[in-house]
Amino acid sequence: MTIPLTMRGVVLTGHGGPEKLVWREDLPVPAPGPGEVLIRVGAAALNNTDVNTRTGWYSKSVRGDTASGAGGGYGDHADADGSWTGAALVFPRIQGADCCGDIVAVGEGVACERIGERVLVRALQSRGTEAGDPVVWTFGSECDGGFAEFTTTRTEDAVAVVSELSDVELATFPCAFSTAEGMIQRCSLGAERVLVTGASGGVGSAAIQLAKRRGAHVTALTSPSKADELKALGADVALDRDAELPKGAFDVVLDLVGGSRWPVLIEAIRHRGRYVTSGAIAGPIVELDLRTLYLHDLILMGSTAQPDNIFTDLVRYIEAGEIRPVVAATYPLERLREAQEAFLAKAFVGKIGIEVRPQPPR
Repeated sequence: MTIPLTMRGVVLTGHGGPEKLVWREDLPVPAPGPGEVLIRVGAAALNNTDVNTRTGWYSKSVRGDTASGAGGGYGDHADADGSWTGAALVFPRIQGADCCGDIVAVGEGVACERIGERVLVRALQSRGTEAGDPVVWTFGSECDGGFAEFTTTRTEDAVAVVSELSDVELATFPCAFSTAEGMIQRCSLGAERVLVTGASGGVGSAAIQLAKRRGAHVTALTSPSKADELKALGADVALDRDAELPKGAFDVVLDLVGGSRWPVLIEAIRHRGRYVTSGAIAGPIVELDLRTLYLHDLILMGSTAQPDNIFTDLVRYIEAGEIRPVVAATYPLERLREAQEAFLAKAFVGKIGIEVRPQPPR
């Protein structure tokens, strides 16, 4: 195909409210550098990280939940360390951690045979410093992402996928499902009793499917109105998110919420059980009774960095039909602000897809 010089997309112009998301029709199409590919984006999807990056919630100066600043951000004090890496975010930035599309050009050192491949982009990418320290880049945060008609990424982070699913359906997998699979592999989950918090969201609903795939007995914390949908995804039990939890009942807690109820989650873990977190939407500052930790021999784990096999394993599950997308709604890219408003209302299960390029059925 002939690569245009300009493209349409949404740029984040600074930390703050939705007004910082600006629709543009004159963005330069990026050129793939050495070892990179150029992708014509078919679809993206929404994630908490898109909102949290916009608002600057990752700044250590922010101590509240993710919803409190969603409408207006957290102020200028978040500018210095508002990205995943703890560095200042570079603006303007094209966000979009999720991306499904087709390779249309390659940079130096990349085989031309890759042109035409349908790919998913690895959302959490392993980079390194000159000192050899591992650094996690989030697609759409530390580099431009999928909220535009074209994007570039390293060839190893564009993973070919063969599927009858639509671009929108496929685009709902990368960030949420790799986060959930990363947590599950981090704690070596088996056929055990697992509690999933925030279970109706993208990562939570993914964790239900991925935990069931490993034979786990899954208890989902959610609102009563979403319980039946989560049971249809595979949850064995659905509890109200404010319900009392039985002490010592779970081998593993997969937590995406944090907040004031965190001590209750810790008490619900059995002796020598494991706790894994990759989110804190209810608040990042929690209270820990160290006696519970050491007297129960608990293991507490964070989960962000992912070995490269996490994403390729995920693509293998997709191609084998072992997991399925949960698309609650789809919006065109130019209505991204409206899509984020629907996302923040949390009145859905799964993911909200973003159609970047309308496609005929496959």
